[in-house]
Amino acid sequence: MSAPLLQLRDFCVSYGEVQAVHGVELCVHQGEIVTVIGPNGAGKSTLLCAAMGLLRCRGTLTLDGVTIARPTVEAMVARGVALVPERRELFGEMSVEDNLLLGGFWRWRKGQRDQAQRMQEVFAVFPRLEERRAQLAQTLSGGERQMLAIGRALMAKPRLLMLDEPSLGLAPLIVREVLQVVASLRQLGVSVLLVEQNARAALQVADRAYVLEMGAVALNGSAQELLHDRRIIDTYLGIGKKADPLLPVT
Repeated sequence: MSAPLLQLRDFCVSYGEVQAVHGVELCVHQGEIVTVIGPNGAGKSTLLCAAMGLLRCRGTLTLDGVTIARPTVEAMVARGVALVPERRELFGEMSVEDNLLLGGFWRWRKGQRDQAQRMQEVFAVFPRLEERRAQLAQTLSGGERQMLAIGRALMAKPRLLMLDEPSLGLAPLIVREVLQVVASLRQLGVSVLLVEQNARAALQVADRAYVLEMGAVALNGSAQELLHDRRIIDTYLGIGKKADPLLPVT
C-alpha cells in the first residue's frame, strides 16, 4: 500500500501545561473518508487545528510520506490541505460568489487562473449555491452557509479536506444532505478527515473511524465495525436507539 496521504505519529497538543491531545496515531489514505468521534472536550477540534498548523504541536506529521517539521497554515495549504472550521468563518457582507473566489485566492496568487472553472465544479456539487451566487452570505440558511464553507474550501482544489463539525446546528434533513455531499467528495479525488459530534451520521459515511477520549485514541477500526460495536452503541449512539432512518446503515 502507498504511503498515507496524512499520517500523525505520537501527535501531541498542549495549552500551556494542559495536554489536550497526546500520543495520537492516525492516518488517512488517498480516497478515504476518516472520521474522529468522541465526547465534547475530547480534543477533536484541537487535533484538526493543530494538524492544519493553527496550533503548536509535537510529534510527527507527514503528507505523502514527506515529514512537515513545523506545520503552518501556509505549508499545509501549499500541499493541498484545506480546513472548514466549526464556525465556518464566512464573510457575511460579501456575496456567495465573492466568498468562493476568496477560497481560490491561493491558486490565483500562484498564477493558476482557473477560478471560473473551479467555481463551476463547486456549483456542480452545490447547485443551490449557483442559484444564490449574488446573495450575501449572511442571508443564507444554516445549511447553505455550511455548503458555502465547504465550497470555498474546494476552490483551493485540496487533496485532503478537514471538516470540523459540519452538522453543527443543522436540522436532520440538512445534515443528511451535507454528509451525502461529503461522501461524494472521494469521487472528485478528495480525501476527508471528518470531526463530528453526530457519531452515527459520521460512521455511516466514513470508511474508518477513530474514537478520541480525553485527548487520546481509545478505539479505531472500520466505520462499519464501530457502528455495530456495543461499546460505541452504548456510549455514543444511545442504548437501544434505533438507526437513523435518514442515513440507512449499509
